[in-house]
Amino acid sequence: MNLTPIAKPVLKHRVKHISEYATYAEQIQRDVLRRLIDTASATEWGVKHSYSDIACYEQFAKSVAVQDYESLKGYIDRMRHGEKDVLWKGRCKWFAKSSGTTNDKSKFIPVTPQGLKNVHYKGAFDVVAQYVANNPSSRILSGKGLILGGSHAPNYNLPDSLVGDLSAILIENCSPLVNLFRVPGKEIALLGDFEEKMEKIACVASTMNITNLSGVPSWMMAVLKHMLEITGKTSVEELWPNLEVFFHGGVAFTPYREQYCQIIKSPDMKYMETYNASEGFFGIQNDPSSPAMLLMIDYDIFYEFIPLEELHSSNPTVLPLWEVEIGRNYAMLISTSCGLWRYMIGDTVRFTGKDPYKFVITGRTKHFINAFGEELVVDNAERGLLKACTVTGAQVLDYTAAPVFMDAKAQCRHQWLIEFAKMPESVEDFAQILDSELQLLNSDYEAKRYKNKTMQQLEIVVAKENLFNNWLKSKGKLGGQHKVPRLCNDRNHIDELLAMNQVK
Repeated sequence: MNLTPIAKPVLKHRVKHISEYATYAEQIQRDVLRRLIDTASATEWGVKHSYSDIACYEQFAKSVAVQDYESLKGYIDRMRHGEKDVLWKGRCKWFAKSSGTTNDKSKFIPVTPQGLKNVHYKGAFDVVAQYVANNPSSRILSGKGLILGGSHAPNYNLPDSLVGDLSAILIENCSPLVNLFRVPGKEIALLGDFEEKMEKIACVASTMNITNLSGVPSWMMAVLKHMLEITGKTSVEELWPNLEVFFHGGVAFTPYREQYCQIIKSPDMKYMETYNASEGFFGIQNDPSSPAMLLMIDYDIFYEFIPLEELHSSNPTVLPLWEVEIGRNYAMLISTSCGLWRYMIGDTVRFTGKDPYKFVITGRTKHFINAFGEELVVDNAERGLLKACTVTGAQVLDYTAAPVFMDAKAQCRHQWLIEFAKMPESVEDFAQILDSELQLLNSDYEAKRYKNKTMQQLEIVVAKENLFNNWLKSKGKLGGQHKVPRLCNDRNHIDELLAMNQVK
């Protein structure tokens, strides 16, 4: 039975409301902030920052400093131990586990009932609404959606309190109505063993009428390739002839697009990017002809932006949404109904339009690799190298690292180009130690390396003497403040270096 026509009036009403973003953006955002401040005024944070006396955005900006995870960590840990009315009204039972900071392996982002309803689930609904608006002949609700999620675990053994992947929290708390339109069932979706989960998904989903996919491109690719392998099918359309769309997010889709075209050959297949994270649901690609996403401004999220060039200054400019400029790079701050206040999430964006506000993600505020959802940061790399050097007696002079994207066997890894001042006796042992240490330091990297399913062990290429200096010299950047980029999310730098490394 196709329920899409029945749902269309509700979806159409929401899209009409979203169209008001183009005209009333400032007022919408001011109303969001007013709602957030009023709700949190009696919390510990609200009392400390005199929320009951704040009448406008300008007063809010003067009363609350810019925050990061380290500055909120103490409050969040108390919330994890069951304290109520700390950063947000009531008690928070769910915490999304994200990649760590300098001092911790993982971050734990509060996910309140209000945040689930007014941010995350609202975003999921709007994705479908926008998709159907762009595709009037869609039959998306004539079948089910294959939605990949993670797992969760008890939080400090408190009753009904969970910590884990955001996707697992969303699956655990979604309404029974939603479960009618999704596979796999909760008992499979929340399995912690990805290999076991893939096998069970393959058994269940291969016989279903799947009309849409949702997930991170790297994880979904591994699942689809496995299903084709065990079923003997040559394309995904043979499994699911009514498949219409892949809703993707988490990592850049560009490196995977060609691989998806190889296994989903239909020219009618559609791909729609979303920008959702542990901290909130921020953007939807509402125009298939443009990679820019629509900033979702009427959720329980108030946005602010710091010009990227001022990010590390002692007193940076902080702008509300209605004061940003098209074409500039900004670090994004959010205040949400999950208790994050003027919180720097670490992403950078560039606006491409204002009526309505549309943007593209331009990177992270620090060097990183997040090609497969691993979110490897420089601090992880430095500490991992220190461990490997300590154990092997090696000395690293210079290095850079970048992803190797999936090959025909759906295999991917990180590739490290290292110039050693003192070689280890075994480069293979050095690589194994480094890889193991990165898993200890970074829970997202550890998850992607689990049983070699999403990422294989990192590869080390030994750089010849003076390679990095010669490369910098060729760029006119030898000496001074110029540095070799340590971690890159693309292969532009490392491919140049590898080419130079082959020259006799």
